Amino acid sequence: MSTPPESASPPPASPPRPAHRFLWVALACAACLVALVVGLVRPREEPLQRLGRLPDFTFTRQDGQPFGLKQLKGKPFVANFIFTRCPTICPVFTAKLARFQKQTAGLGGELALVSFSVDPKYDTPERLTAYAAKHGADPARWSFLTGDYEQLKETVVGGFKIAMGREGEDENDIPSIFHGSHFVLVDRTGEIRGYYNSEYDDAVDSLRHDAERLVRSGE
Repeated sequence: MSTPPESASPPPASPPRPAHRFLWVALACAACLVALVVGLVRPREEPLQRLGRLPDFTFTRQDGQPFGLKQLKGKPFVANFIFTRCPTICPVFTAKLARFQKQTAGLGGELALVSFSVDPKYDTPERLTAYAAKHGADPARWSFLTGDYEQLKETVVGGFKIAMGREGEDENDIPSIFHGSHFVLVDRTGEIRGYYNSEYDDAVDSLRHDAERLVRSGE
């Protein structure tokens, strides 16, 4: 009598796969799809305008040293136009640039600030130094310039395309002195890239955004 063959033992069962593994794979795929769609539909930033190259200029800084486009080449800068005995717009204009200086402190020396005096005969380097200190200007970043009136006017009006002048001949007639109230953004090659009305906070916010773009892009 033959012995019946032993029954074959069943194969070991595969360990169950955790269900959450498939969930994570599905979520990862969904995230990739969302990122792809967002990347396709997000509007690309328009390049900043190119509004003309500045002519070369050299004036006198608040420390008495010559300073101009040669010293500014290689870094973007923001310019404004003020005079120290102005009782109206200039204190506000300068205060906004002082706040901008704090907001962009992280850029350090990569972004310069330059204030041009439109009353240069009165605004000596000593007066500009006192004015700068009053507004907390960092001399490593922020320059105040004075010099010959006609040369300054040629640079401000002819180069920056900003209004500047006097309505009379009396230099002590302070209300007769006028100038524009826009910030001007200039790239590291000396080309104007934007005008920003200092009266509007959203315009100053745009200036900060665009200045940071110039620094990051190397333009």
